[in-house]
Amino acid sequence: MYQHKQYAVFIFFVLAWIGGFVALAWNLLGADGPLIIFTGILVLVGFLFHGLTVKVDDKNISWAFGPGVAGQSIELSEVAEAKAVQNSYRHGIGMRITHDGWVYTVSGFSAIQLTLKDGTLYRVGTNDQKALLAALKEKKRINRAA
Repeated sequence: MYQHKQYAVFIFFVLAWIGGFVALAWNLLGADGPLIIFTGILVLVGFLFHGLTVKVDDKNISWAFGPGVAGQSIELSEVAEAKAVQNSYRHGIGMRITHDGWVYTVSGFSAIQLTLKDGTLYRVGTNDQKALLAALKEKKRINRAA
């Protein structure tokens, strides 16, 4: 089984930058209700989207953010093609639909594009393209032989 987690470096930098302003406001204004709520939201976002974990087992490829939220699981038998691609700035980070299909990414531009038999496209961000592609090709070969 293949499993890899890519950490959301960009998200950490943005949250740290915002956190600096929150700390300054906290120091100057004190801990009032809205500031405490906003700080809680920042911590929650950091926890929920701190990384993207991709797993490939004998039957499925799955991915999810942080502790397992907003993910997807696809049977390998439904995957028609898997290839390495490079995302651009327009793909952004997080989960979104683009003209290239669904994009799930947390950091960087490297991704694997999955084309399903029904034509649906998914781009899954990873900093381990070669190993993920190798795992997909190995599992697909095993499924064909079975």
